[in-house]
Amino acid sequence: MSIIEQWELRARFARSLSTMYGREVPAYNTLVEVSEEVNRDVVGRDGDRAQRLGTIDRITAERHGAIRVGTPAELAQVARIFGALGMHPVGFYDLREAAKSAVPVISTAFRPVDADELARNPFRVFTSMLTPADPRFFSADLRARLEAFLAARQLFGPELLALAGRAEAEQGLPEADAERFLELAVQAFELSPEPVDRAWYAELEAVSAVAADIGGVRSTHINHLTPRVLDIDDLYRRMTERGIEMIDTIQGPPLWRGPDVLLRQTSFRALAEPRAMREADGRIDTGALRVRFGEVEARGVALTPQGRELYDQLLTEIDRRLADSTGRSRADIAVEVWEQGLPDTEAGLREQELAYFTYTVNPARPGGVPPESLSELVGQGWVTATPIVYEDFLPRSAAGIFQSNLSGEGSRDTLAEGVGYDQDWLAAAIDRDIRNPFHLYAREQADSVEAVAAHLNLTTLKDIR
Repeated sequence: MSIIEQWELRARFARSLSTMYGREVPAYNTLVEVSEEVNRDVVGRDGDRAQRLGTIDRITAERHGAIRVGTPAELAQVARIFGALGMHPVGFYDLREAAKSAVPVISTAFRPVDADELARNPFRVFTSMLTPADPRFFSADLRARLEAFLAARQLFGPELLALAGRAEAEQGLPEADAERFLELAVQAFELSPEPVDRAWYAELEAVSAVAADIGGVRSTHINHLTPRVLDIDDLYRRMTERGIEMIDTIQGPPLWRGPDVLLRQTSFRALAEPRAMREADGRIDTGALRVRFGEVEARGVALTPQGRELYDQLLTEIDRRLADSTGRSRADIAVEVWEQGLPDTEAGLREQELAYFTYTVNPARPGGVPPESLSELVGQGWVTATPIVYEDFLPRSAAGIFQSNLSGEGSRDTLAEGVGYDQDWLAAAIDRDIRNPFHLYAREQADSVEAVAAHLNLTTLKDIR
């Protein structure tokens, strides 16, 4: 009996989700079309250099989605569904602290964790969970009513969860079961036609538009689906020329002369989508909600802990200079700070141990005895260094995208003390380990160094940690 392996389930799910989302949000199809146009043009112009952080086939297929749930139990069920697809929780993000507006959620990202699985299909889902216990956002009365509402709903049916459990345990499913699993999984993230209680939704929206999107309805849905593009600035221009309203900025690092690092993101603005609304007297009326948008991303090299510390320092410096200046744009200041603070070559990032790379023996290496220093092996042509693509997310950028698409600022009690959530709490809540992204990148780099040493019969390699 033929088994559909997890990577193929993941690839099929990503394609089916993309088809469904394009049907529901036609502007997403435009975003994908323009992304593919830009990618073809960049590859045509730059050739192999354009594919340094992934082949064009991978980049064309690549997507990340975003969903929102209300409780640890719902998040644990989501983890089972994504576990069936070979996706694991990686990283912890607290958007309550990253956003100026009221965004009362904590998040993790489900994705493949092995390099070969990422190469097969790198689908990721940024998954946020509401925090009703945080008194900065929710009064005791609203918390109680919200938790009761969430406890009474069912996002994922027993058949879907049973198939997900089988797929995870058996690392795949027979064809017929695979088709049924994918059908149910895609349905679970479709926008529900069930009427929304207008008064309840509005009460939550006054606190946070994100809270209303999560707790104001009896279902969940794909919030956005994100293609990857090789030139996000060109895409932003092309989308604007097509009459698509984009958010004001591109989140993340600036466009500059040096290597792309981490992640840059932007989106078209959340659309007013017609929704059935239940009025206080029981009538069903028509309204509109702005909750879904089309995001696009450009990915760069993954930074080490030292590199991330430097990145955060540079962001702080940009904020400081922007506050002290008049008449200068944030983009111009960011480029200035980047050029002063960050090496402008991959070699500089590598030598200062600011970014992660994989190493492979060069077939055209010179003869003789190889040096025992990794930097000399690379410099003399024995070994090729390739940047490791950043597979994760940035709290400040994610919050910036959320904030740019909110219908209002919401409210926050700045005198109340927030409830502490961290990675260990979330891992216990869903009964799964949450991987540290730095450890994943470091392992991939270390494995490649060991392979180089073995290939060249070197017992040790200097200047690498």
